[in-house]
Amino acid sequence: MTDRNDVPAAGEDLLDDLRWRGLIHDSTDLDELRARLASGPITYYVGFDPTAASLHVGHLVQVLTARRLQLAGHHPLLLVGGATGQIGDPRESSERSLNPPEVVAGWVGKIRDQLSPFMSFTGDNAARMVNNLDWTGPTSVIDFLRDVGKHFPVSKMIARDVVKSRLESGISFTEFSYQLLQANDFHQLHERHGCALQFGGSDQWGNITAGVDFIRRRGGGPVHAFTTPLVTKADGTKFGKSEGGAVWLDGTMTSPYAFYQFWLNADDRDVNKYLRFFSFKSRDELLALEAATAERPFAREAQKALALELTTLVHGADEAQAAILASSALFGRGALDSLPEATLRAALSEAGLVQVKSLGTVASLLKEAGLVSSLNEARRAIGEGGAYVNNERVTDNEATVPEDALLHGRFLVLRRGKKSFAGVELLG
Repeated sequence: MTDRNDVPAAGEDLLDDLRWRGLIHDSTDLDELRARLASGPITYYVGFDPTAASLHVGHLVQVLTARRLQLAGHHPLLLVGGATGQIGDPRESSERSLNPPEVVAGWVGKIRDQLSPFMSFTGDNAARMVNNLDWTGPTSVIDFLRDVGKHFPVSKMIARDVVKSRLESGISFTEFSYQLLQANDFHQLHERHGCALQFGGSDQWGNITAGVDFIRRRGGGPVHAFTTPLVTKADGTKFGKSEGGAVWLDGTMTSPYAFYQFWLNADDRDVNKYLRFFSFKSRDELLALEAATAERPFAREAQKALALELTTLVHGADEAQAAILASSALFGRGALDSLPEATLRAALSEAGLVQVKSLGTVASLLKEAGLVSSLNEARRAIGEGGAYVNNERVTDNEATVPEDALLHGRFLVLRRGKKSFAGVELLG
């Protein structure tokens, strides 16, 4: 991880920057936290439960906030919940399905590996990975109830919004007890590593403040906490979802090209917020991009900057450049044969990839790929000069495609007009 001069150094500047970016939703006393940060580096933690084989873009708010605090000189603890991942934080909708312990253990390793590139594990404020199974696993039920459960009034536990919403439909004792586990995590990290700050998403506020209160009841502290806002989309759809489902950080689950496109397609109403949340650009740079969005929305400068920065951060500079080249080439502004096979396949899969056993006429391929609704419409598009194969205009209604035109021996890029394209993959 490389340092950046435009990241606030400590204390007041750091908190002011987080607030300007909209990254503080709830908090304990901010004046006390400001004073604590001004006195020197603080040890902080943020937790990730392994409920899948990968983190998704919604987790980036926490990951990158952790990175901001480390760049400001503070000491990170990244907790991957081998214990809490077996339980599951209550959802408002329904009870979670419990995953087998061995599956959760495998996901712990994958998420630890995924978090590592975002942080520095060397130097005076090196990050450390921790797993709450290390202290939760050896604890007996009796010890947990006596040492932890005794400090939690049930009246406060059921006051948590998500618990209240589930009381009528039903909530198991397992999920009801989740906040005790998370509160104990803060206590354990406070005792073991001097951790004095926890942050997480705003839906975690009840769990986080339970930890603050638990430490106080055990005679520790003072400790601090804040939450970041949940990311929303202006059109009402869920952030982090694309047509193919969740947008994962794992490149085998969401390709770097699809990841790049997710940010490139951000709504103008959302992109400025996303830049403040996710970008490490300076305030002046962000304000300039906000002005560009207002003045020249068609240029999509903010979206391009955001997509490039985050794809580089998550997948590396080479994959980011490959995604940019693919975006240009697919719309006729670059050489298709220069694209790596994996990037080309990912881009065509995102647009719509049809598999065929033999190549027929261009008209039939246009229909099969869904770019036209009928052969007559396909022939009309060809006659009007609006049909392309591998960015070459087709003018013959009965034209066929020779196999030596296939990219990487397997793929064709079909385009109708300037913006509609799809892929064909020859099987066998």
